Amino acid sequence: MKTDLQLQRDVLEELKFEPSIREAEIGVAAKDGVVTLTGFVDTYVERFSAERTAERVGGVRAVADEIKVKLPGTHQRTDTEIAHAAVNALRWDVQVPDDRIKTYVDDGWIVLEGEVDWQYQKWAAEDAVRKLTGVKGLSNLIAVKPKKVSTFEVGQKIKDSLRRHAERDADKVTIEAKDGRVTLRGSVSSFTERKDAERAAWQAQGVTSVDDQIAVMY
Repeated sequence: MKTDLQLQRDVLEELKFEPSIREAEIGVAAKDGVVTLTGFVDTYVERFSAERTAERVGGVRAVADEIKVKLPGTHQRTDTEIAHAAVNALRWDVQVPDDRIKTYVDDGWIVLEGEVDWQYQKWAAEDAVRKLTGVKGLSNLIAVKPKKVSTFEVGQKIKDSLRRHAERDADKVTIEAKDGRVTLRGSVSSFTERKDAERAAWQAQGVTSVDDQIAVMY
């Protein structure tokens, strides 16, 4: 088990190692496996990258992202300009059913709404607009409403996926599926493996929500 100081140092080093992040403007605090990121960055995608970078450090159980986006003058855009860019980005992404998604922009913050059949489509929509110039933040409120499949089939497909991707810890995860709602319980050896299990659950057809209660045990 890492001490708070060691975890803080490891996250700082990982941020320094990540070339897309200006780590000098990001502060890191750690307590009982929970890492808090603070400071300022020039773009939303840099904030997103900092959060993902912290998550992959061993010993991290959760990340609280309190980083603020402070756009330089060259990145300033009106909400109307951002909205037009977002609509075009969604339209040009082949994984996004753009005719089923609505976009709102308020002071540089993008809100996505609508309904899709698959979780990957929801993620694709978010990916399409995250890197747009002028974006300060993003709320993905798109609902996943897939076709109905049997509860047994959903649970079995998730188990099979876990075994393919994380054979060592797959048997330590239990899966409960009912009416498209999946609950994951058990334990894994890293935060990354926990996220992989959650992603595997979302990839099963018929899943509308995932409650990830997996514990990370080091």
